[in-house]
Amino acid sequence: MKGMSTQTPSSNVWQPEAAGEAFVPAIWPLEVGNVLLVAERKRRLSEASIIRFLALVNNLPITVEQETPERMLKEIVSLARENGLSTYDASYLDLAMRLGLPLSTKDKVLLKAAKKCQIPVFAPSGSH
Repeated sequence: MKGMSTQTPSSNVWQPEAAGEAFVPAIWPLEVGNVLLVAERKRRLSEASIIRFLALVNNLPITVEQETPERMLKEIVSLARENGLSTYDASYLDLAMRLGLPLSTKDKVLLKAAKKCQIPVFAPSGSH
């Protein structure tokens, strides 16, 4: 999750018409957890701050989409290869493509891949 602050994830699939509901790939909770642990190890966040943050995140309207290992290894790896992405980033692109939703990211390589695949990009107001 390059560029993720400890406040918000930088990559997710967003559906603004559904009152801010976000759809994220199965890897997302692990990415969030890793970012928080790294911040804790670098003494940027305390354990108490992480617990509060996770309580907030758990109350957000986020749907974690599950994938079969077979699909991950075949289709997402192929999409990653075709677009020069990590499989992690390709999982976000794949989700946007499958659900027909815009992609929300600040990652330049992922933005380029979204453009190549004709996936609209969601930019919250005030994000530029």
